[in-house]
Order: sequence, then C-alpha cells, then structure tokens
Amino acid sequence: MPAETSLYLPVKSFLESLGYAVKGEVGGCDVLAVREGEPPVLIVCELKLRFNLELVLQGVERAASADEVWLAANVAANGKGREADKRFRQLCRRLGFGLLGVFPDGRVEAIVSPVSPFPRADKKRRSRLYEEWQKRRGDPAAGGSTRTPIMTAYRQEALACAAALVPGPLRPRDLKPVSDRAYGILRNNVYGWFFRASPGLYGLTDSGREALVRWSDSPSP
Repeated sequence: MPAETSLYLPVKSFLESLGYAVKGEVGGCDVLAVREGEPPVLIVCELKLRFNLELVLQGVERAASADEVWLAANVAANGKGREADKRFRQLCRRLGFGLLGVFPDGRVEAIVSPVSPFPRADKKRRSRLYEEWQKRRGDPAAGGSTRTPIMTAYRQEALACAAALVPGPLRPRDLKPVSDRAYGILRNNVYGWFFRASPGLYGLTDSGREALVRWSDSPSP
C-alpha cells in the first residue's frame, strides 16, 4: 500500500507553482510552505491517503500555527470519496480549510480554496514553526513520514558538530562557525554522539561516527 509520502512531491510542486518555498515534516506538520515577506505567509498542508475525519482533525490541530491550512489526499478512483461529498466540502469551508485532490498521474487540483473566517493564529506556535523552517537546511524529510527519524534543524546542526569533531576533540567555541547552539548540543548530548574528553573539550563517540555515515546524504549547515 502506498505511503502518505507518495503525495508529498505532487503537493510540493503544486505549492511551489503558487510561489511558495516548501519543506516536509517541519514542527510535526507534513508540509510547511512559506512565502517570504513582511510578515511571511505560512501554509500548513496535512497529507492522508484518503480524505477522512482524522485529516480534518489534524488540520484543526495545526490551524493556530499558520495563516492557511490545506488538506491533501488521493482522489477516489470511483468518484465516491469524501472529496465528492458536499457535506465534507462544506465542513472544510466552515473551518476555512483548503482541499487538494491528488490524481494517480500526479496532477493536483484545488477542490476547495482556503479562507480565514476568524483570527486564529497563535503567535508563539507560528513563530516556532517558522524558525524551524528557516533553520532547516534544504528539504531533507518527505512530508507524511511517520516511521523514520525526522531530519530537524537541531539534528542537522548536531551532525555538523559531529563532522567537525572527526579529527579530534574541540571546545564548544571552536564549533560556533558550524552552529550557534554548539555548546548546548555538546552539553546536552541528546543523541549520545559526544563525550567529554577533558574539562572544556568534547570528542566524538562511535555512535556519532555511525550517525555521520547514516546521514551522509543529508544537508548540513
């Protein structure tokens, strides 16, 4: 059975055609599209293989984090999916959500256009989401991923620190050029990649070297 990640590239291409820059799996959102400006415009798009209530509930959960919410799913081959149900479309209109239908050939159509019926943005949640989007290098995670670790901006910076430590132990301030958060990354050692070689010096563990191999194709700062 296809995974939700199969929807990611068609949806990404559609949003890019509208002038947005797109990244997958940002802050728990399947897709985050941003149009830079003052202020920037943030669109969250949630993916499911079929339109259903769970997809709508995901949209409700994300609504406070973005300026628009889109829900995307495959269009039913028999024409009898939820996207064809007037009640389902009306529910999405009431909530202000847009609907994107993905066809087998990769074509994407807007079934319902989003509207914002009332102010709903939570400034702190929106700010955290945009900050993660900005710090993420490239687009290393396909939207809809659920069974693999997500390449977050923090993980990217931790990998950059690990790569810098391959020749030998360094001080946190030596790693500032690759990450402003180097001190906290080394001290907290979330992934078990670092060890304290001596006061003020940190080295790379075998686990850290293995991580560099595993994530070798991922972009770093």
